[in-house]
Amino acid sequence: MLQINFIRQNPALVKERLEVKNFSDIGLVDQLLKSDEELRKLKTQTETLQASINAASKEIGMLMGKGDKAAAEQKKSEVAQHKATLQELEEQLTNAEKTLHDIIIVLPNLPHTSVPKGKTPEENEVVREGGKKPTLPAGAVPHWDLIKKYDLVDFETGAKITGSGFPLYKGKGAKLQRALIQYFLDYNTAVGYMEYLPPHMVNEASAYGTGQLPDKEGQMYHATEDNFYLIPTAEVPLTNIYRDEIVKEQELPIKMTAYTPCFRREAGSFGKDVRGLNRVHQFDKVEVVQLVDPAKSYEVLEEMVSHVEKLLQALELPYRILRLCGGDMSFASALTYDFEVYSAAQEKWLEVSSVSNFETFQTNRMKIRYKDAGGKTQLVHSLNGSSLALPRIVACLLENNQTAEGISLPKVLEPYFGNSSIS
Repeated sequence: MLQINFIRQNPALVKERLEVKNFSDIGLVDQLLKSDEELRKLKTQTETLQASINAASKEIGMLMGKGDKAAAEQKKSEVAQHKATLQELEEQLTNAEKTLHDIIIVLPNLPHTSVPKGKTPEENEVVREGGKKPTLPAGAVPHWDLIKKYDLVDFETGAKITGSGFPLYKGKGAKLQRALIQYFLDYNTAVGYMEYLPPHMVNEASAYGTGQLPDKEGQMYHATEDNFYLIPTAEVPLTNIYRDEIVKEQELPIKMTAYTPCFRREAGSFGKDVRGLNRVHQFDKVEVVQLVDPAKSYEVLEEMVSHVEKLLQALELPYRILRLCGGDMSFASALTYDFEVYSAAQEKWLEVSSVSNFETFQTNRMKIRYKDAGGKTQLVHSLNGSSLALPRIVACLLENNQTAEGISLPKVLEPYFGNSSIS
């Protein structure tokens, strides 16, 4: 959530940055400022009237002490009238606060000055590429055929158990999932991330805190009776660990990692891009989250990008890093780098990670703060990244490493998988 003080002081800048993010209802900024002005007037009136009531109450006591009951009764009548007016003002104040809140929560985060303008993924900026695209052998096939050939994932039985988009991993397919998850967690904890195993469902306050609500409500699975949401990413429960807390400055940065299954409805998805593991409703992912000193957050963002990049290099996958344009960014992000790996059999790039800086957008919602050296309470900055999402990693590992004898695996996975190949 944006901070009202910043909007009040920089209305033109806020509008300009929202336009970069292709936010269509710029007029909401003016509505917000009008509501803010009304709210501040009501607060002043309420405080002034409350002060008058307090002063009159003291005066009544003094009059009663002097035995001037008539004057005291007159004052009591005035106080009663003031209290009735105060009740009306407090109701107006509550309504004004709700109006302001309802407007500000639908405003997305402002994009960083380095974010390129654009509306579609085609306008994202390629930062760099790495790895080498493989030359596949004759007769190479996409991963959905390899999955059947080596009996790794059963989509039909998964659909029978639950529905389309809920794969059933089996045998070496399940073992490969477990190997990747363990490798990713070991890789993250080795550089100081604390491992967690969080709940896979969150309450409304948690989903609101990280910006999933109200923006992505249609993409989340909702257990309506309990009003819980299945998590779309471990970012949600991890960041909320520190909701409504003031941490010590020396505790920063706070580095967290977790493996969880993730659940996304992916409403409206169709066509060839959803074949096999390209797009599913339940998938495994390892996430990294940091809470940091605001002055260091963009330095930390680059460190997290480098962290994910080295992970892809270790997996020997061809990749590219994109700086997302304004129109392709998430609601809560100030700057996002996407990682894509090259699917050789499909001849296309597949997204496997997003690394984002949210600045104070999430922490303002969750009230995650720290006390600086001067004793002043400040909001921390929050960042997160996929490290990594498994389905498309598996798809590319299978496709890019297929041989006549089987699927060769990267050396870093051999200790976890127990073999150098799938056959």
